[in-house]
Amino acid sequence: MSIDIAQEINVQDELILDAQATDVLFLEARTANSWADGEISEQTLQAIYALTRMAPTAMNTQPLRISWIRSAEARARLVAHMSEGNQAKTLTAPMVAVLSYDTDWHELMPTTAPHAAGMIPTFAANHALRQGMAANNAHIQAGFFIMAARAAGLAAGPMGGFDASGIDAEFNSGTQRKAFLVVNLGRPNGIVDRDRLHRLEFDAATQTL
Repeated sequence: MSIDIAQEINVQDELILDAQATDVLFLEARTANSWADGEISEQTLQAIYALTRMAPTAMNTQPLRISWIRSAEARARLVAHMSEGNQAKTLTAPMVAVLSYDTDWHELMPTTAPHAAGMIPTFAANHALRQGMAANNAHIQAGFFIMAARAAGLAAGPMGGFDASGIDAEFNSGTQRKAFLVVNLGRPNGIVDRDRLHRLEFDAATQTL
C-alpha cells in the first residue's frame, strides 16, 4: 500500500477485493495532471460507461450525461472555458469527459423506471425538484465514473475550475443538461506532483449512534 493509515484493523482483511484491485482503485490511485502517451479507444470508453451506469440512482433515474472531447477542434472550444490553471493539462490529456446532469431525466422514465412512470406529470411540473434530484444522483454517478476509469487502467483528473455556463452554451445548447465536472483521462505516467495529502481518520469523519 502506498500510504500509512492510522487504524486498528488491517483493511485488506475486511475486503473481498484482492490487494492489487484495492491498490488500483483506491490506495495507489492519484489525481493526474499528466499522462503517458497513447490514445484511449472507443472500446475503453464504452467499458467505462458500462460500469458507470451501474451506479445507484433514485428510481433508476440515471441523469448523468457524458460528452467525450476527443477532436482538437472540440478540445480548443472546451479549453476556452477552463480556468487558467486547468487549461494546459486539459489540452494535453488523451481524453476529456464533460460530465453534465440532465434535468429532463423524467422523460426517460418509461424506459428507466416503468414502475414509477405514473409520477412523470409530477416531475414535469416541478423543475426545481428535477434539478435537485439530477444534481444529487449525477454526482453519485460521477464517483462511479472515476472508479470505472481506474478499473480500466486510467488515471483521472477531475476538475471544477471552469465556466459552466460557457461550457453549457458550447456543448449542451438546446438541451436541459448542466455541466458540473470536467475529467481529464489518460494512462498513468508515474509522475507524482506532490506527496499525498492527509486523509481524515475514522474518528474524525464518522460517528456511531
